[in-house]
Amino acid sequence: MFDDFHFSSILVATIRNAPVLLFAAMAGLFAERSGVVDLALEGKMLAAAFASAALAYVTQNPWLGILAGVGVSVAIALLQGFVSITQKGNQLVAGIAINISVSGLTFVLAQFFFAQGGRTPDLGQARLFDLVLPGSASVADLPFLGWFYTQLIGGHSALVYLAFALIPLVHWLLYHSRFGLRLRAVGENPHAADAAGVNVERTRFMAMLCAGALCSFSGAYLAIVQSGFFLRDMSAGNGYLALTALVFGNWRPLYTALGCLMFGFFTALQVQIEGVIFPGIGKIPGSLIQMIPYILTVIVLAGLMAKSVAPKAIGVPFIKSR
Repeated sequence: MFDDFHFSSILVATIRNAPVLLFAAMAGLFAERSGVVDLALEGKMLAAAFASAALAYVTQNPWLGILAGVGVSVAIALLQGFVSITQKGNQLVAGIAINISVSGLTFVLAQFFFAQGGRTPDLGQARLFDLVLPGSASVADLPFLGWFYTQLIGGHSALVYLAFALIPLVHWLLYHSRFGLRLRAVGENPHAADAAGVNVERTRFMAMLCAGALCSFSGAYLAIVQSGFFLRDMSAGNGYLALTALVFGNWRPLYTALGCLMFGFFTALQVQIEGVIFPGIGKIPGSLIQMIPYILTVIVLAGLMAKSVAPKAIGVPFIKSR
């Protein structure tokens, strides 16, 4: 019934959904601000999800799983950097090739090691569980405050808090640090940055390292927090949604984070309204509900693409002037 539709549940689910996009979007922000188109967010996310789930299951330690995800994602980011930065290859083709390769490779490896139809076993106690904030029990029964403190702010895993802490940290790094100044310089005018003594290739590789590390948390969150196992193509297009959030946020951390929250909200809304009977409308078909985030993506791209200003040197290989 319509009474089952709870806005408070949507807000809590939004907070829980947002980290997948926040980690990936901040990863893409570093790469694209340096001038490298990062279509491989989807592939790095998926590879990290598999590595995290597999090692967490074997060791029964979620933190070791996260470290494995970081290692795999960073390795893919370095490979992407070698093709796009060192060898001056086509960045779009490199990203798509990584996504397709990882999609097939993770399925094959999961089937080879675990023989469960291309997925890992349930992680059980190896999942990363939610944290309980101090004093939660004493305020749990209070109207609004109890819900706000124990469910909206509290009751999430450590990766959720890390995702939201990244927003001001990335903003500071990008606009108030020496590394951020060099990063933006090589993304806007690499030849001027090179003339000023900035090593363009090294700066872009550092950006790719940051992108690989951050994107790994997105995959780890999918596997060891949300699902509790790895499943083929479980990233489900979140890497591309993160790129859309970048366009929405005009390649700025704070606005990009708002875009991630917006997509997280509509994903939560999609789950909440499935099966709900609306007065005068009835039950909305599930296939139509599942289209909501992707319809929103098309609307955002159509409405904001012309207004968004990407880094001027994005997608253009840097060839040092003689």
